[in-house]
Amino acid sequence: MKIDFTNKTVMVTGAGHGLGRAIAHAFCARGAVVWACDINAQGLEETQGSAEGDCRTRLMDITDVVAIQKVLEEIEDEKAHVDILVNCAGGVGGQSAQPLEQVTSEQWQALFDINVTGAFNCIQAVVPGMKAAGRGQIINISSRAGITTSLTGIQAYASAKAALIGLTRQLAQELGPDNINVNSIAPGFIRSNPSTEIQWNSYGEEGQKALVDAITLKRLGSPDDIAHAVLFFASDYANWITGQTLSVDGG
Repeated sequence: MKIDFTNKTVMVTGAGHGLGRAIAHAFCARGAVVWACDINAQGLEETQGSAEGDCRTRLMDITDVVAIQKVLEEIEDEKAHVDILVNCAGGVGGQSAQPLEQVTSEQWQALFDINVTGAFNCIQAVVPGMKAAGRGQIINISSRAGITTSLTGIQAYASAKAALIGLTRQLAQELGPDNINVNSIAPGFIRSNPSTEIQWNSYGEEGQKALVDAITLKRLGSPDDIAHAVLFFASDYANWITGQTLSVDGG
């Protein structure tokens, strides 16, 4: 299977580290012009420095619709539009598990903002260009937590990732007549960034073994495993697939 994205413009959010960086690199290596976006300036510098291909980095807060529009205006200045959008930005926002009674409304809303509203903002911004072009692919990075429960125990995170899956289904139905595919990927636990390293270390040796033993393949995945699933959804091989969530979690 040969997947090539020459002459395609790809926007990847959350590209400053971990899964987003792997996804940006995967598209770059296959000929795409990649606009790697994040709020992490140092991380973006590292993403660009290690990319093999055309990788443009931009500081962009996905909760700021004006900032998103500015990046799109830059892309339009190059007589291009976003062919493929990957919403990878998100996470637990530095939060940790606590009893339901202690969760503040600000903590709850913060995780919905970065995991759901931010994705909605980016989709809303790129869809006019996709409609004009008569084609587009949108891939949302959800989580196993959105299908089952969260290993972190953070209520808002699990709820937000489930909401992102629901948004995927709804927008697939709405945008299907415009030839725009909308799918999502639900990764299992992957050691990909400082937050997941803290989580992994918190389990201790016994907890780590239990986590791996619960995986059918008896091993952890890598950021590249997620990137490869994204490439499939973005490729012509997935032309007749939309509204779906693919679990990439080792079983």
